[in-house]
Amino acid sequence: MRVAVHDFPGHPGQASLSRELARRGHDVLHLYDKTSGTATGAVTHRADDPASLAYEGLTVGRDFPRYSAVSRLRYEHEYAGHLIGRILSFAPDVFVSSNTSLVSQRRLWIASGARGIARVFWLQDFYSVAMRQHLVRRLGAAGRVAGGVLWRLEANLLRSAEAIVAISPDFGGILGAWGVPSDRMHVIENWAPIEELPVRPRDNPWSRAHGLADKRVVLYAGNLGLKHDPALLLEFSRAVRDEPDVRVVVVSRGPGRDWLERQQAEGADDNLVILDYQPYETLPDMLASADVLVALLTSDAGVFSVPSKILTNLCAARPQVAAVPANNLAARTVAASGGGIVIEPGNAKSFVVETRRLLADDDLRRQMGESARRYAEDKFRIDAVTSRFEDVLAAALQTGSPNRRLA
Repeated sequence: MRVAVHDFPGHPGQASLSRELARRGHDVLHLYDKTSGTATGAVTHRADDPASLAYEGLTVGRDFPRYSAVSRLRYEHEYAGHLIGRILSFAPDVFVSSNTSLVSQRRLWIASGARGIARVFWLQDFYSVAMRQHLVRRLGAAGRVAGGVLWRLEANLLRSAEAIVAISPDFGGILGAWGVPSDRMHVIENWAPIEELPVRPRDNPWSRAHGLADKRVVLYAGNLGLKHDPALLLEFSRAVRDEPDVRVVVVSRGPGRDWLERQQAEGADDNLVILDYQPYETLPDMLASADVLVALLTSDAGVFSVPSKILTNLCAARPQVAAVPANNLAARTVAASGGGIVIEPGNAKSFVVETRRLLADDDLRRQMGESARRYAEDKFRIDAVTSRFEDVLAAALQTGSPNRRLA
């Protein structure tokens, strides 16, 4: 098959899927926005990659305005034009879309559908659900109306897809309520590319470069946006401010990071270390510098957003404290792995108590870290994941227009 994959942020899991599809003989074009400002995976061509694989970063010539509504809308329209042109020139049999804004997705759906390209909606979360909640909080009744427009748009896009890959079985209820045919729904949970995340020692070039090799480190790595509560990190840093060997390290961007920086400036929190996103190749060493890893998700995210950092943390052979809703797949994953502790979002007292407990117990950290890595090695096999995606691609082609169906 000729397969085009678009993942706006350039995440590691999506990049690893494209690489494995190409190794199986498919022609694969993997597209992403190289100015999105999020951490990217291995989206450059390697010496051992097949010639049938191409990674291309798109740009509209300026950075992505994530938190400006008007500028973001303009950007998404312009970006969609670049993306459509590249996909149509590649002329794939099937197009897989992940983490694409609804504005861009609508234009992509129209253009690819008109060319008979089978469309797979890789559903990472319900964008319209989160946006509706945000708009109602900010604008009240007007926000409910605007959110309803996004709600209907996302439902229409999902109904018109030849196949949907949902990352959680919890998504099935709303997909069914939106009238998505059950035979087009497939559940493939996210994974982390464990082959790119070897277990590394705490004392490594990254930890030494940042003065952390001889510290006890609590690490949060990932975006701090509207679905995350940075106050827990600040609360913990202040709870351990009299312990000079403890550092709270935040590798992030977003409004939550900006808030932490303001709080740090006002409170002189010397044990709080805030860093920009690091190069992908340093990720194993960065995670290994931690004694405890952290994942955050606010309670209003419910079951509709599953933080992928949970999965990356499991690969590092380090325990994690996950402040996530109990009904979220992330909470079930951490519990099933035995590699961490789940607490209620926003519960600063529990967060401080459980994180301190892990820092103080070497044996417990080692046991949880080993359990986390075993779980990742068992569940994150790229060969098994890719086989399931091949089945979805074949099903999408069978559902699509007659001139694109498999024999």
